[in-house]
Amino acid sequence: MAKIAKIEVTDSNPLTSLKGFFKSLLETGELKGLMVPQHLPMKNVVMPTLVTDPEKLEGADPLAPVFPLNAAKLVGRLTRKPLHGSVAAVLRPCEIRAFIELVKLKQGSMEEVVLVGVDCPGAYSNVNYPRFAGENRDDATLKFLGSALDGGSTAFEDFDISTACMACEHPVPRNADLSIGLFGVDVNKELIITANTDKGEDILDKVGLSAAEEPGAREGAIAALVEKRTAYRDRMFEETSEATSDIEKLNNYLASCVNCYNCRVACPVCYCRECVFLTDAFDHEPVQYLSWAKGKGMLKMPTDTVFFHLTRLVHMSTACVGCGQCSNACPNNVPVVELFKTLASYTQKAFAYEAGRSPEEEPPLSVFHEAEFPEVTGGKH
Repeated sequence: MAKIAKIEVTDSNPLTSLKGFFKSLLETGELKGLMVPQHLPMKNVVMPTLVTDPEKLEGADPLAPVFPLNAAKLVGRLTRKPLHGSVAAVLRPCEIRAFIELVKLKQGSMEEVVLVGVDCPGAYSNVNYPRFAGENRDDATLKFLGSALDGGSTAFEDFDISTACMACEHPVPRNADLSIGLFGVDVNKELIITANTDKGEDILDKVGLSAAEEPGAREGAIAALVEKRTAYRDRMFEETSEATSDIEKLNNYLASCVNCYNCRVACPVCYCRECVFLTDAFDHEPVQYLSWAKGKGMLKMPTDTVFFHLTRLVHMSTACVGCGQCSNACPNNVPVVELFKTLASYTQKAFAYEAGRSPEEEPPLSVFHEAEFPEVTGGKH
């Protein structure tokens, strides 16, 4: 049975109490560092920071409703070679799921990292968050939490949390060594910390928190949120499937793509060191462009935009965790996450696979199953 403890919240400020918890994690001496989202002094933005000095946690804010990048790749960089000691990483649920996929692809290791997951009420886009936060960043975080956790609206002025967040059916972290519970918890009084592994329990024992029980309202709060998000997700799937149901519609859907490849760079599970689209394979000769244009009388430039996205879908849809960073990074607001999450739902269902569900679950196409896809193979072989 998971071990549960609580962080007492003083002055109705869960953020201050959470910073104190992070400080105690470093002070145990069990960790060489702590990677946590933190406000940067030079700009109103929250970015992952690797902290070794407990006194440098003043700007830590993993509850801020902003998600500038999926930190799974960063954890992969920290763990793919021996550290000779452990670090903790404070991550959103989709970041943990992406990291699980990277571990399966040999792009990271779980041996020397303590995964600290946080319940996720959602996040605004990189563009909209500064408009929401203004100059009072901590106050903005507390304002967002107060509304999101009480079932209120997260909309602000003319925007809301990202589409990926509204369609996310995994608001609670899986596979975390330690989980920080927000849903169904009175965060003005306490935060719930759950140790899900022996590694997490060892750390929790050393910080000396009081034992607790899971609040009775937590299960219902999570179920209600998942139901709401799942309904939104299903509507999104239906609308996106219709909007991309043939090649003409797909061309229109992706018409604004300029081949900047930001979505590829931002994707946490797109890890190839050399992408085929950055090789000579798509460095076409000038006469080819003229020839293609002559065939139809005109040629949309740049070329290969649809082919780029189709290739990424083939490569990544089984590993897609729906974090939405592809759309967050797009300069032209192409609804990339809607397309990827929709297609991923089909491919992952076909393989009875869910990205990030379990470290033990082998990725599709990496193992052979004798009786797989009998509707294609014609039965047992």
